[in-house]
Amino acid sequence: MAEKTYLEAIRDALFEEMTRDPAVFLMGEDVRCNFFGTTSGFIEAFGLERILDCPIAEAGITGVAAGAAMVGMRPVVDFTIAPFLYPAMDQICSIVAKSRYLYGGQAKVPLVLRANMIYGNGGAAQHSDRPYPMFMHMPGLKIMVPSSPYEAKGLLKNAIRDDDPVLSFEDASLWSM
Repeated sequence: MAEKTYLEAIRDALFEEMTRDPAVFLMGEDVRCNFFGTTSGFIEAFGLERILDCPIAEAGITGVAAGAAMVGMRPVVDFTIAPFLYPAMDQICSIVAKSRYLYGGQAKVPLVLRANMIYGNGGAAQHSDRPYPMFMHMPGLKIMVPSSPYEAKGLLKNAIRDDDPVLSFEDASLWSM
């Protein structure tokens, strides 16, 4: 088995799941430009309809993704940097986490929110938080913090297939691992 870096494992998981299930699509800020290296070749393989660049409007992105998930799609949202989840807190905590319960189990929210934790590179407080402990206490959310390429790929594939929302926190210091 060939060795893969953490970022390559994430790319492979995304590519394999998008190939397997046409309901899976990517959206977020700068996903088309392959900003961190996880979407190389995606536009050619899946087209612009499944790789969506969004404006810098995290609450809107999350609301659109939640709606798409509730009608049968499986969005994977790339928030680029974990603290970008803060502007989407109301959508995440009031809609994404609770819809399954609000609708008596009739609504599924198969949604993955990916957030990179970057620190120690002069990114200032707005880019250096590790917010996953706050979300660990929110009923209705699953949290993953993979610590190896093997875990990153396996957990992300499972998260995409899950009918409940999953927040994936990926440590940037592990990217080249």
